[in-house]
Amino acid sequence: MDLATPLTQARKAVRQAVLSGAAPLGLPAAQIFEHGSLKLFFYEPRGVDNQPVHDQDEVYVIVSGFGTFAVGDSETTLERKAFGPGDAIFVAAGRLHRFEDFTDDFETWVMMYGPEGGERPDDTISLV
Repeated sequence: MDLATPLTQARKAVRQAVLSGAAPLGLPAAQIFEHGSLKLFFYEPRGVDNQPVHDQDEVYVIVSGFGTFAVGDSETTLERKAFGPGDAIFVAAGRLHRFEDFTDDFETWVMMYGPEGGERPDDTISLV
């Protein structure tokens, strides 16, 4: 079994989406899967990350590449952290965010889920 097959298929889907004009918001991304509120994308920006603020919560799982992730409520409050392969990053709905200074091989899975506006804090499960 070739474990690279899902990644290879995801990369091809991004190229097809970009070439056909079907890429979400014109970004170098492709939607791979959808179930209920969950949407799975594969995203591979080059040079600059121009994604907008989203109305759902998101989780990124970095496949390859390194860089800096910026997140905050405004341009003046952005916090920055380094990322690399295998890192998982959560972004609450409505927060400004972007990948910065990333390497040319940067790729990430993106999972968007939950209600518009994100999940409320009292919707979370806490362990005692």
